[in-house]
Amino acid sequence: MTIHTVPDPKGAPVPPVARPAEPAHIITSEAEAIEIAQRLAADFAKGASERDLNRIWPQAELDAFSQSGLWAIGVPKEYGGLDASWVTINRVIAIISEADPSLGQIPQNHLGVVAAIRTVSDPDQKDLLFAEVLKGTRFGNAFSEFGSKRAADFETTFTDQGDHVVVNGRKFYASGALLAHLVPIVALDDEGRAFYAIADRGAEGLSVIDDWSSFGQRTTLSGTVTLDNVRVPKTHVVPGYKGYAEPSADGAIFQIIQAAVDLGIARAAIRDTIDFVKNRSRAWVDSGVDHASEDPYTIQAIGDLTIRANAAEALLDRAGLAVDAAVAAPDETSVAKAQIATAEAKVLTTEIAIQATNKLFELAGTRATLAEHNLDRHWRNARTHTLHDPVRWKYAIVGNYYLNGINPPLHAWS
Repeated sequence: MTIHTVPDPKGAPVPPVARPAEPAHIITSEAEAIEIAQRLAADFAKGASERDLNRIWPQAELDAFSQSGLWAIGVPKEYGGLDASWVTINRVIAIISEADPSLGQIPQNHLGVVAAIRTVSDPDQKDLLFAEVLKGTRFGNAFSEFGSKRAADFETTFTDQGDHVVVNGRKFYASGALLAHLVPIVALDDEGRAFYAIADRGAEGLSVIDDWSSFGQRTTLSGTVTLDNVRVPKTHVVPGYKGYAEPSADGAIFQIIQAAVDLGIARAAIRDTIDFVKNRSRAWVDSGVDHASEDPYTIQAIGDLTIRANAAEALLDRAGLAVDAAVAAPDETSVAKAQIATAEAKVLTTEIAIQATNKLFELAGTRATLAEHNLDRHWRNARTHTLHDPVRWKYAIVGNYYLNGINPPLHAWS
């Protein structure tokens, strides 16, 4: 189904979607995960420009993505999952993001919540929630709030009502929530501790409003979530705060997925730059060559972009290994190493995403700016997505770690 929308400033709630009729595929190897991601990406790329240009929700693509089993590859083996490495998960996200970075971003919080359940939930809760994930249930998110002074300040709260809790609040930047099946809500208890209250998307009092109006990442299915006495069974209330009370990989995991999205955006820009220069751009008048692809300055620039993208990819793989080590044996040292390696990858993926999407127009020429090509979507996506968790603070925590021996703070933004 094609859904062509414009943001709704009047705030009409969007109805929930049905759960999948059939269970999702179960992926049995990391090689299979990469193969499936590559196959899906080839399909997703075909309509990515049109979806961006006309703000068409990727409903069919999202169903194919979650039903493929890729959203469940982080589930531990003892609960029926693949327990894929974070090197592989990052590669999957980068592959999908090169095809369509909105689709690459949508599962970010789903994967983060799956990791948090692994860290903080008791065995019964893991059995229950991981079974949902393996069936193909999609988690959205209702984490961030629009008017707070800092990202970690929350006004959404819940009250204990025996076998369930009641949640009240308002959220924004709720990527994936429009077409989610379950919506994890960050809400505070009466002691100020943050939990994930995982509500049914169709729960009474939970409304998702399609008012996301950013110029980039236009089809991440984000918007405002309002919570008016939403009931959530205690079986679905996850003590997320425990993931930051002691060292865990949870914060680095939320961050590293963002870096994988940015790498995918950079790769897409470099790919389209090469295609345009080879097939559409004209050689410069003073170059003395017949084809733009023979221009020595263009050749140098493509080499520079490619080297930087490859360096970013290598740092992302390195960070994935560090996260895997922190998941396997979390302590102050392993978690700090994972955070620092992830911050380093975030710096390079941010820089190459911005550089490549800018350089595209310089190298491809004026013709590349024509609306029919919609190549500005790469810059818009890069500029929008790299605003998650400002990279200037990544330089700061890396410098403080190596210069002064100070570990990064434990939270989801570090």
